[in-house]
Amino acid sequence: MGDKISEKPRPVIDPLECKGCGRCVIACPKQVLEVGNDHNERGYCPVVYKGEGCTGCGACYYTCPEPNALEVHIPLKQGKEEG
Repeated sequence: MGDKISEKPRPVIDPLECKGCGRCVIACPKQVLEVGNDHNERGYCPVVYKGEGCTGCGACYYTCPEPNALEVHIPLKQGKEEG
């Protein structure tokens, strides 16, 4: 495993699929999303993650009308195996 992957939950936004409607921004209880300033190839300003604070609740995912625009990455907890 070469790359260090974030061990915290985070939204993963596909900037080409996101239309920047802002529903996920409104739905997020931690306010960790915002509509970006840069236009994608389709002319929309996709939502961006502010970089910290996501709890992995999924509110953004469930309110997003675009099926491929957003997913929530929730890392597996690595517990100690006792035996």
